Amino acid sequence: MASEIIQEIQQRISCLADEKRANHSRLLFKTGPGQYSQGDIFRGIRVPVLRKLAAEYRTLSIVETAELLSSSFHEDRLLALIILVRLFARGDNETRQRIYTLYLDNTQYVNNWDLVDSSAEYIVGAFLSGKKTSVLYHLARSNIFQSVQD
Repeated sequence: MASEIIQEIQQRISCLADEKRANHSRLLFKTGPGQYSQGDIFRGIRVPVLRKLAAEYRTLSIVETAELLSSSFHEDRLLALIILVRLFARGDNETRQRIYTLYLDNTQYVNNWDLVDSSAEYIVGAFLSGKKTSVLYHLARSNIFQSVQD
């Protein structure tokens, strides 16, 4: 069961849904059978709206944000990633380590190019800056992001 704050966020997001935009997103992001985002569910919310929500929920904890990241809705996951990027940017080393680990442990939810583009550079790239980058080679050889590359 979702926490109260996640239920509140998802209720707000649900009220912002636009079916026409959601239909467009399903086509743009290739959600049909056999396509790289097969079965992804869209609410139809523009990125600037999600960025405003991220600013409102900037005090969301990492645990709560992780809960939002596991949503079946694409926009919920994008919102979670935007929040994580913000938390990472202002976090201390321990916070950054937690967010980096959370990100790598939840790559199954970062399943589309826009989600990767909105977050990987700012979390994984930023964390690994000046460090050993062998994890990048591991990710590149794995099929974790294979659907995103197609």
